[in-house]
Amino acid sequence: MKTQVKEIRAREILSTGGFPTVEAVVTLESGVVGVASVPYGTSAGKHEAVTLADGDPRRYRGKGMLKAVRNVNDVIAPKIRGLDALDQHTIDEHLISLDPTPQRRDIGGNAILSVSLACARAGSAASGLPLYRHIRDTYKTGGRDFVLPKPMVVVIEGGRHADNSTDLQEYLVGVVKDRGTRENVRAAIEVYLFLGTLLKKKGYSTNVGTEGAYAPTAIKSNEEPLSLIEEAMEDAGYKPGEDVGIAMDPAASEFVGDDGLYHLARDGQDLSPEDMIGYYECLVDKYCVYSIEDGLGEDDWSAWPVMNKRLGEKIMVIGDDLTVTNVDRLQKAIDTGAMNSILIKPNQVGTLTETIAAINLAQYNGLKVVVSHRGGGETTDTLIIDLAAATNADFVKVGPSRGERVVKYNRLMEIADDLGL
Repeated sequence: MKTQVKEIRAREILSTGGFPTVEAVVTLESGVVGVASVPYGTSAGKHEAVTLADGDPRRYRGKGMLKAVRNVNDVIAPKIRGLDALDQHTIDEHLISLDPTPQRRDIGGNAILSVSLACARAGSAASGLPLYRHIRDTYKTGGRDFVLPKPMVVVIEGGRHADNSTDLQEYLVGVVKDRGTRENVRAAIEVYLFLGTLLKKKGYSTNVGTEGAYAPTAIKSNEEPLSLIEEAMEDAGYKPGEDVGIAMDPAASEFVGDDGLYHLARDGQDLSPEDMIGYYECLVDKYCVYSIEDGLGEDDWSAWPVMNKRLGEKIMVIGDDLTVTNVDRLQKAIDTGAMNSILIKPNQVGTLTETIAAINLAQYNGLKVVVSHRGGGETTDTLIIDLAAATNADFVKVGPSRGERVVKYNRLMEIADDLGL
């Protein structure tokens, strides 16, 4: 079979929230086709690879993606045409060389990633292997046996993901006791469903936010969702802390001020980094919290090691905006003891190869790995699930409702059926 890239075409498609993103279609000489679309986040770290938008207020309020589409069709395609889709490393090396600027500002991380992932899909189809096996074979990652990630399900949204809700951005339900993939998914989703009933009973709205989780208005405090979630766990027949637990993503970069203080408007508190860590300690002691992501600001390097030292023996301390799937920032976090877990989002860095490099570095140093969706600009592409399966990631973080979210859990269960897990 001829596996050289014959044609690459990009197009503008709609992501969740109605704003556009980029989809690339790669056709091989054999006629095999690979398609991939690129998500982006409403709440994004400032060190991420750039999602290149048009900035034309006459189209999609400035968030059109025609520049990125042109960069794929006119800049990237001529350089990748003729390369072997089964040689992902070489393809990604060419993509990286096309834009050596920090954060891919010239061509756009979204343009570059769309081609990288579409080539991977084309290579998978050409090899006759499902994508997760093709990725594992290509990068020799994950070990001999497959261990599928447990779900980490967003159930309440606040921050920039919801209006008039909590300062903290996400409250999640994760599986503590592994019952197998299908039962793990069922447990987390059942808690979400019982939480909806509980919110209605207490007079809260059950409208959903950008990630398909509840976004109740008039929540009294940033702590209240934790008690509501634990009550929903019990209503669903699960033991908090034994069967299921709570994960949090405060997205603290969104509420840390230029004064270095963390401003919790819902609680009427302005906290120093030391006090913010103490705030989390109290929540961990009081509730079945097993994970906190982005608990401090993305540049608060001096405070992160303190938080990890005080909380890291009890819970997962996850870096996301701190590390943005970037091996240099991850290495700094490892060297300083800033965290014990990492969130992985391919669009933060730009190519599949760089994403795998970050996962490998994290796993080599004993960090837990959570592969994540994006809030706001997500698509129906399920590649992150195959990525998580290929690398034996510990968790996969996705919202509980809306088609672009549930398609990912359906893919996870499909892979589990294929593997007998």
